[in-house]
Amino acid sequence: MEGFDLRGGFTNQKCYRSQRLGKLVSSLLSIEAEEAREAGMIAYMARSMVMATLPHSKPKGHVFQRRNGEFTMTMIGNPNFGLPYGSLPRLLLAWTTREAKIKNSPVLHLGKSFSSFLNVLKLSKSGGERGDATRLRDQLLRLFSTHISCVYQNNKKGVCKSEQFIVAKSFNLWWNPIKEEKDGISSQSTIVLAKDFFEEIINRPVPVDFRMLQALRRSPLQMDIYVWLTYRFSYLKKSSLIHWNLLSNQFGSNYANTQQGLRDFKREFLKALHVVTVMYQDASVEIQDNGLLLKPGKSHVARKKNMGDT
Repeated sequence: MEGFDLRGGFTNQKCYRSQRLGKLVSSLLSIEAEEAREAGMIAYMARSMVMATLPHSKPKGHVFQRRNGEFTMTMIGNPNFGLPYGSLPRLLLAWTTREAKIKNSPVLHLGKSFSSFLNVLKLSKSGGERGDATRLRDQLLRLFSTHISCVYQNNKKGVCKSEQFIVAKSFNLWWNPIKEEKDGISSQSTIVLAKDFFEEIINRPVPVDFRMLQALRRSPLQMDIYVWLTYRFSYLKKSSLIHWNLLSNQFGSNYANTQQGLRDFKREFLKALHVVTVMYQDASVEIQDNGLLLKPGKSHVARKKNMGDT
């Protein structure tokens, strides 16, 4: 793409997001000082959520689809709450899978208060329509009440496989927990993960650095690219070219299915990729006219030897 340099950004924008990048570089220095495993900041993502990502912005209806080649993810939201979207459900999924993996249990507790949970996610306690607390409550209800269908279909081979699941089998959420009674019993928000989802994240998780997701949380696209690159580089043995139309299907559902829509997607994708590669400097990527070339490189979170994905 003319006028774009992966490390330098858009050449005609000398101050391209300089303040934002300055903060990210500061975050990067603290992250590099201690690896995720040593810092106890490993989080995980379900592979289905990496292959086809959540909506970036608020969907118009209660049905949402992402396609990645022969893989299609369909989300159906509860009419009372709607579909999850944006950065917060991505943080919630990372926290959820991390807690389930650490405790090896589908029963998760958000803490003794909603405020304490906000602190864990490094979110503010601000209320109001756009406050972190209000938006997190909204996305909790959306995420844990959504039905997800994953379908792999190859017509040439005559194969169609499908998995249907929800993230949470049940949940009991308190925004203002009852104060501790004299007998010592207190109320806590509890999430019970669905069996199929729990087994997937226990047996086949995608490890990521939770601090990176927190640092990139202003952009769900940046979060998605980081998780995707971390996953791809964990197994990539030879160079692989991913065409722009496939990347648009996976990451850019909000863009029109036209040549102009593809150009718009490429522009925004490259902006986000620039930020991610500032943070993930071992990502070996090359921008080409017809797509993005991934070269064998270092995954941001190295696998434990003889321990699979754990």
